[in-house]
Amino acid sequence: MRVNMVTTYEHLKLHTTPEKFYVEACDDGSDDVLSIDRVSTEITLTAKKDIPASAVTTDIYGIIGTVRLVAGMYLIVITKKKKVGDLFGHAIWKATDVDLISYKKTMLHLTDIQMQDNKTLLSMINNVLSTDGFYFSPTYDLTHTLQRLANTSPEFQEMSLLERADQRFVWNGYFLREFSAQPELHRFACPVVHGFIVVHSCSVNGKYFNWILISRRSCFRAGVRYYIRGIDSEGHAANFVETEQIVQYSGSKASFVQTRGSIPFFWSQRPNLRYKPKPQISKTVNHMDGFQRHFDSQIISYGKQVVLNLVNQKGSEKPLEQAFSKMVSSMNNGMVRYIAFDFHKECSHMRWDRLQILVDQVAPLQDEFGYFLVDADGTVLSQQEGTFRSNCMDCLDRTNVIQSLLARRSLQAQLQRMGVLHVGQKIEEQEKFEKIYKNSWADNADACAKQYAGTGALKTDYTRTGKRTWWGLLMDGWNSLIRYYRNNFSDGFRQDSIDLFLGNYAVEEGDSTSSLHVQKDWKFLALPIIMVVAFSMCIICLLMAGETWTETLAYVLFWGTASIGTGFIILYNGKDFVDSPKLVQKEKMD
Repeated sequence: MRVNMVTTYEHLKLHTTPEKFYVEACDDGSDDVLSIDRVSTEITLTAKKDIPASAVTTDIYGIIGTVRLVAGMYLIVITKKKKVGDLFGHAIWKATDVDLISYKKTMLHLTDIQMQDNKTLLSMINNVLSTDGFYFSPTYDLTHTLQRLANTSPEFQEMSLLERADQRFVWNGYFLREFSAQPELHRFACPVVHGFIVVHSCSVNGKYFNWILISRRSCFRAGVRYYIRGIDSEGHAANFVETEQIVQYSGSKASFVQTRGSIPFFWSQRPNLRYKPKPQISKTVNHMDGFQRHFDSQIISYGKQVVLNLVNQKGSEKPLEQAFSKMVSSMNNGMVRYIAFDFHKECSHMRWDRLQILVDQVAPLQDEFGYFLVDADGTVLSQQEGTFRSNCMDCLDRTNVIQSLLARRSLQAQLQRMGVLHVGQKIEEQEKFEKIYKNSWADNADACAKQYAGTGALKTDYTRTGKRTWWGLLMDGWNSLIRYYRNNFSDGFRQDSIDLFLGNYAVEEGDSTSSLHVQKDWKFLALPIIMVVAFSMCIICLLMAGETWTETLAYVLFWGTASIGTGFIILYNGKDFVDSPKLVQKEKMD
């Protein structure tokens, strides 16, 4: 299998002067220097001799791009990195610290309001960048699966990493617009993926192999748990993640790909202070157009589709399951097969062994799809002919459990075919590797959950140990409480941060961002104060009894009624009290 020839520069130095930024390529044999004019914002190539001796120099490890905020342009660079491992001899890095450097030397040109807006927008960019899970490689294309890379043209192989990248998974594509427009700058541009990557060197039967897990989050219809559901008009699904499991042994490489994504029609589930808001299916749009586009693109990218819908088949999730099933039937596409599995019902009362029912049910389809395999000579021995597209409500906890089970079944076949496992041996029997496998899949679950829902995943005790535990249930309860708080009181800011980061909202220099100054209604502040005061008075009356019990009871009933009544009013107007996104209009997100 050939690899790209046009890599990005790995060793960089940033030289800063009052007039310009100079980014020096320090790779062997390179004389290229990127020059960024801090006044005109023009980006050009120059030579090392043009760097002034007076410049302040720092080491950087990649250019994420440039962004325009109220104060003007900012350069975004990677200042710290951590090695994840080597993939086919290519170093894979995680960005652990990033710096935003203003082109402007001073902020005196801003009014107080503009200064505050710029500070808020900067904190939004940093909010996204501080989320764990941004990865890059100067010499390897992380955005494509092994199978996609094997089925490319010679012209593709000669492209730069920026040109050839799958745009679904380039999270800094908006920041790299100016670099994309100038091919001579591509070697300075660092495409960054968001998700999870782990690389392990493993041994079974004395045979050493590399086991890799890569989850790539799509930047199309990206967002947070309750504000981004369903699909958009282009068919892009919320929380879409492509997960690839790779094995490398003795020069041969095998890959198994799965996807996850929100139920692909138009529905929403906006936070309203209730623990689980009721999902709403849109009644005003033609669902089939977006639904068809979604599966058309999935078939082009991955071949046959088996939908594994893991939502409840009763209660508030039931209408979603019924609508999904009906739309697949209406589409009448032989490339798409639908399987509903009520995860919570089947596994109730800790009967997690019943997941094997689904694994056994789809086993013939998994055998039919196969996996991608290429030998040490680069000869493709088999292709993966189809993909399992799993979903639950969030496409997190239930989805990850099922994906780990299907991936293990594929890995069993791959390791036997490669000669690592003997005939009759099971992965489950290899204790050391099994521990690595389970913990890596649980870490993958946690990473995807933190990026979408704001907390680690639920049910990871099963993924890590193979059984459900009471401690795991307790931790699930704790994570659920944190999710409740964040989904209701901080996710509006997180959604704004992602929209700004991905270019769904553009800032004009010098403008004050009026949408950041939306004033809350009077009841937003008054009602919670009334409720807290009433509840406090109720407790005080209980602790400091009156002269008669009837007097005490009257006070307690009065303040208790006031507290409960105010609470009901707040709950009834729940959508007014949650932290909602301000930058992108609501109708664009539904």
